Amino acid sequence: MEAEPPLYPVARAAGPQGDEDPLGVPDGQAAPLDDLVGAYPNYNEEEEERRYYRRKRLGVLKNVLAASTGGSLTYGVYLGLLQMQLILHYDETYREVKYGNMGLPDIDSKMLMGINVTPIAALLYTPVLIRFFGTKWVMFLAVGIYALFVSTNYWERYYTLVPSAVTLGMAIVPLWASMGNYITRMAQKYYEYSHYKEQEQGPQNRPPRGSHAPYLLVFQVIFYGFFHLSFACAQLPMVYFLNHYLYDLNHTLYNVQSCGTNSHGILSGFNKTVLRTLPRSRNLIVVESVLMAVAFSAMLLVLGLCGAAYRPTEEIDLRSVGWGNIFQLPFKHVRDFRLRHLVPFFIYSGFEVLFACTGLALGYGVCSVGLERLAYLLAAYSLGASTASVLGLLGLWLPRSVPLVAGAVLQLLLTLCLFFWAPVPRVLQHSWLLYVAAALWGVGSALNKTGLSTLLGILYEDKERQDFIFTIYHWWQAVAIFAVYLGSSLPMKAKLSVLVLTLVAAVTSYLWMEQKLQRGVVPRQPRIPRPQHKVRGYRYLEDDNSDASDAEDERGHDGGGGGPGDGAEEEAPSAGPRPGPEPAGLSRRSCPYEQALGGDGPEE
Repeated sequence: MEAEPPLYPVARAAGPQGDEDPLGVPDGQAAPLDDLVGAYPNYNEEEEERRYYRRKRLGVLKNVLAASTGGSLTYGVYLGLLQMQLILHYDETYREVKYGNMGLPDIDSKMLMGINVTPIAALLYTPVLIRFFGTKWVMFLAVGIYALFVSTNYWERYYTLVPSAVTLGMAIVPLWASMGNYITRMAQKYYEYSHYKEQEQGPQNRPPRGSHAPYLLVFQVIFYGFFHLSFACAQLPMVYFLNHYLYDLNHTLYNVQSCGTNSHGILSGFNKTVLRTLPRSRNLIVVESVLMAVAFSAMLLVLGLCGAAYRPTEEIDLRSVGWGNIFQLPFKHVRDFRLRHLVPFFIYSGFEVLFACTGLALGYGVCSVGLERLAYLLAAYSLGASTASVLGLLGLWLPRSVPLVAGAVLQLLLTLCLFFWAPVPRVLQHSWLLYVAAALWGVGSALNKTGLSTLLGILYEDKERQDFIFTIYHWWQAVAIFAVYLGSSLPMKAKLSVLVLTLVAAVTSYLWMEQKLQRGVVPRQPRIPRPQHKVRGYRYLEDDNSDASDAEDERGHDGGGGGPGDGAEEEAPSAGPRPGPEPAGLSRRSCPYEQALGGDGPEE
């Protein structure tokens, strides 16, 4: 019986020249060490660096597409479910047969009140939420609350619908503020990854102001192109399910006498029974299950595919300025004349979206051509807005005020035309005019939303301010939506008059702001406190603070001077060498090891 060969080769004493292994590589002292552990002979550092930053840029594009798709699916599910449930609950027969004397209209009114009133308090907690959880996790949390609202419609009771509506109202402003902040940060990161060689040559130099504007404009076009598609996605339950149960316009509009500019409130005289047959509970559960699955998919999309907006060290710095300062800074930004001049545009941005969904779609559309065509009117608005979002790219070649003012002028002309138009009920010959008006209104909405978000991202580049600015923007939108909710019973002419006055004031105020900036007026901004870290770690042992903001770096190199921009605000003096004797213990913060040995560092 032959002996088995050893599993590992037995080490042999190497001769003066070394032995060779079966592969022909010499062993021992003569082994070519450089060939074994040295650099790869065909390694190209520049090419590997280029590939690395290309992967980084693709990751940013993935983040933008994931956030845009997640926001579109979330809002589409929310609008589709709310629209379908309000139509079902409006029908008298449906309420009496399925819910008896439970008081469903009262529940619906309190639910709408919770959705529209609760965002008024969002200015108090939205910045704190974003700084505490981080931008990505606030997005995920808000999308989860939208999914919670969908799930409560499986069991429609007061104690399920009203609390979930209040919770949803609390999540509206944090969701869209974090979305706007996220898209802006992605544009800044894409610029960093595209111009990495400039940062290597001068890592301490701040990028030129407005350098990320082209990428921001493209990303906002992508985001709002997806967002406006949500209005079309919300009509799928109507088209494929609810329209089969609706009466035609001759029944629902039998008592309607006036439409358009002559109407009062929302659908006065509309028939109390709109359902020809009642949908089966099993079919309703199937539809709500599909909507719940889409909402859950949006949650997973944001969780799995959206990367972080900030590096971990940046997030620590953002929340280390003090929670009291974070709470106060949104109010202190009222000092900035740019925000004060943009407030009318913020308010109009909320007005025009609600007018498209209620005034134009209901007061002009459903009132004249019936409830069964509501889905197609809103789909025309959605597709027009989504397609026209591409027109925002004109900002790459034209002044930034042109697309924003063009959208406002278009909607002003449409509003004036609607002021003198009263369509006849139950007459379909003019229905094509409704679809054209809805699509053109969508074009104005796209230019409005894209232009405003891009403008804010350009005016406020500092990462320390962006969450405050987008919170203020979407909070004013929420205030405008609340005002529309309160004035829903006003005559249509009053609504159109308020819309025209707000639009004229918004355009005038915005052009005045641009004129001030061209004259070189420096905006007054609140000082962002320097982060006060309470931990000791390797990040804070060096004299140079690697986590200093761009504004602090710029002041440190320019000697503390401020320029005419976001970095013009006053900050604490940088920690550099000063003339004269220094106080003991303030020259450098001692590390924990030195403190343990009795160093001069500050004690805890």
